[in-house]
Amino acid sequence: MKLDVIRQRSFWWLISGILLAASLIGMIISWQQFGAPLRPGLDFVGGTRIQVTRDCGAADCSEPIDSADVRSLLANQGLETGVIQVTGTEGQSVSIRTRNLTVDEEATLRAALNEEIGPLDNRSVQIDSVGPLVGQQLFASGLLALIVSFAGIVIYLSLRFQLDYALLAIVALLHDVLVAMGLFAWLGLLLKVEVNSLFIVALLTIVGFSVNDTVVIYDRIRENIKLHPERHINDLVDDGVNQTLTRSINTTLTTILPLVAIVLFGGETLKFFALALIAGFLAGAYSSIFVASTLLAWWRVKSGKAISGLAEPAQPAEESL
Repeated sequence: MKLDVIRQRSFWWLISGILLAASLIGMIISWQQFGAPLRPGLDFVGGTRIQVTRDCGAADCSEPIDSADVRSLLANQGLETGVIQVTGTEGQSVSIRTRNLTVDEEATLRAALNEEIGPLDNRSVQIDSVGPLVGQQLFASGLLALIVSFAGIVIYLSLRFQLDYALLAIVALLHDVLVAMGLFAWLGLLLKVEVNSLFIVALLTIVGFSVNDTVVIYDRIRENIKLHPERHINDLVDDGVNQTLTRSINTTLTTILPLVAIVLFGGETLKFFALALIAGFLAGAYSSIFVASTLLAWWRVKSGKAISGLAEPAQPAEESL
């Protein structure tokens, strides 16, 4: 079965448009609520995060922790602006993010939590503190890494292919990054999922994976153009996509399977890291097959390069003397 990507490109672009629109809407709402396109984690905004878990051997764990009780406790401690998230199995853990606390304030808060919702399991207590300056530096470094990666991709693809290949590949990569960011924007709004420095690592990994898939398809299209310069670019793109389709699907599936296992059985931190990779890899496979390739065909037609050349006419045979 041959996939006709060019004839149905309006449909493929419609799907991408819907995904991008949903992503942008989520990021706009997040910006209005958090002052950022995604709910920022401790790594970026700074502060102290305390995560505690009930000791079910000594405490009554028949009911999940009530966030309203924790909120009232924080108000008594002068920490009304703290962010509360009930986590863990059956809601027996709570994560609190607030301003930077001193050692004494941390001890006081832990004692109050132990009395209000405890007894607590002291072995599972996690306390992280990041200064606001460090958070800003991490965000700036992550953003710079993304910009440098895009610039490097443009230079590499311009040298290996042509400038239009490079620019259209960047459009496809932006598509993948925005889809992953949009998913986490909605997760932040609906499930209070925060992004941290690992999310930047996930975005960089998505960019590397996606551009590799796009390069494979572009390389096959370029070979087809060299072999058949007399054929229309639409036919050459269709052939190139179908020739690499099995490879693209198999590579994506074999990469996603272990990530699904991490989402199902991994810890809280790795779970969302793997989820970001899954979203980006799926978007990358889609954009490489249905966006980058069809954009190249569309651009070549618009720029008058639909047919790169005609076959050399046959030379007349010399008459024998």
